[in-house]
Amino acid sequence: MSPFPIAALVYSTEINPAPVLGEVVRVLQARGVALAGAVQHDAGPREMCGMELEVLPGGARLPMSQELGAGSHACRLDPAALAEAAAQVRRAIDAGAALTVFNKFGAQEVNGEGLRDEMAAAVLAGVPLLTAVAERFVGQWTEFTGGEAEALPCTAEAALAWWARLQGETPG
Repeated sequence: MSPFPIAALVYSTEINPAPVLGEVVRVLQARGVALAGAVQHDAGPREMCGMELEVLPGGARLPMSQELGAGSHACRLDPAALAEAAAQVRRAIDAGAALTVFNKFGAQEVNGEGLRDEMAAAVLAGVPLLTAVAERFVGQWTEFTGGEAEALPCTAEAALAWWARLQGETPG
């Protein structure tokens, strides 16, 4: 049985999937795999709202959080920065990516926003997709993919083995 061309690293609240996806991206880039998508990087303490998206394949980092001012205890996603990231991801998909990697299918995507449309565009273009999904969003992810996705442990090894199987290679 061949793997689905869509896979999610399923993670619990104790796990941060960003470093795992970052490692997968570094390994696959070193192997020459043409990537599209976006991976998250924390750019400072969480309480300081420091989140950036590294847009693939070029590696440009876009700040995704906007400060709401002194006295605010919340972060807010910057819609202009997200729109720019989405446009760059679409161009990379159209340029012929072999694999798309997205930082997560999270609350934004569950609500029909975030990079959800770019995820769908990748799949419709026939480009395999790898992302991370929190356990609490697995039901919505399953609905989004129509159950046509493989659930993986949240490790770089699992993601790289999935990619190898998808390519018809023996993992290892």
